[in-house]
Amino acid sequence: MSTSVSLDDVLGVELELIGPKPGATRGDPVESGIELVNDGLVQTGVWEVTPGTFPGAKVGICELMHFVAGRGTITSADGTVTRISPGVVMFTPDGWRGTWDVEETVRKTYVIVRTR
Repeated sequence: MSTSVSLDDVLGVELELIGPKPGATRGDPVESGIELVNDGLVQTGVWEVTPGTFPGAKVGICELMHFVAGRGTITSADGTVTRISPGVVMFTPDGWRGTWDVEETVRKTYVIVRTR
């Protein structure tokens, strides 16, 4: 099966409310998303989060993210800072931990692969 979407599709798709982002230390970030494919091993979709600061972790999964809107930083536990903005691609391996600091609502496409 093949699934393709354009940037306009990604920016324009209506997302489903997931709810407040757990563990926020600044602001009241709220996440929304839509799953495009999930075969139990690989999951793809579009995800968005409003401004705020919150922890992130990958346990049993790795993720490739492509940001299409918004601005902020993601600081890995090892101190690596990734400035996120449209066009940035970031990979987080299984075991990754860090902190998101979203300045302007971020939207991304993602591919998550189960590793365990």
